[in-house]
Amino acid sequence: MNGLGLIGRKLGMTSIFTEDGKYVPVTVVEAGPCPVMQVKDEEKDGYAALQLGYGAISSSKLTKAEQGHQGKANSGSYRHTKEFRPEKNHEYDIGEVLDVQLFQIGERVKISGQSKGRGFAGVMKRWNFRGLPATHGHHKVHRSPGAIGQCADPARVFKGKKMAGQMGNKQVTVSNAEVVDVRAEDNLLLIKGQIPGHKDSVVMIRKQR
Repeated sequence: MNGLGLIGRKLGMTSIFTEDGKYVPVTVVEAGPCPVMQVKDEEKDGYAALQLGYGAISSSKLTKAEQGHQGKANSGSYRHTKEFRPEKNHEYDIGEVLDVQLFQIGERVKISGQSKGRGFAGVMKRWNFRGLPATHGHHKVHRSPGAIGQCADPARVFKGKKMAGQMGNKQVTVSNAEVVDVRAEDNLLLIKGQIPGHKDSVVMIRKQR
């Protein structure tokens, strides 16, 4: 993930009033604390990156390989590990802990998460098709997609055609999200508006470059 950031958990949405009396809907994210589990550099690994951990768990719930890898940081065992790419001249070391104080009120961030899965959806729900006519003797084809192919040439359906299928449940990134409040004592970030994912889903918050 380009840009330094934190791993967090989406707690849900609420609303607050700013000091000037404005009503602002916000998403509450529990971000960090995230210890640095590994530091990568260009000489050894080909690129500079920090691997952060989040969600403390018992080491018995990790594989032997994960136990060996995370044990090198001597910072505990974590369910989630993600890579972030800070500036090349960063000064972070293994075992150092990053928290919500990494961000400032008013700062713009990128947030990535897995969107809600909607299952198998038709074209009207998935792509906002208007459907076929519902009167004048039409049979039960009102929510059908209509014609999808061509004639003898090219005699196939083009890739990317908008059709029924899996809706949601994919990686989504929201850019330029505003940090409304930082509550360091509770490890909380209040982000203006909505962000991807369902309640309790894991998200990545990165600084906007």
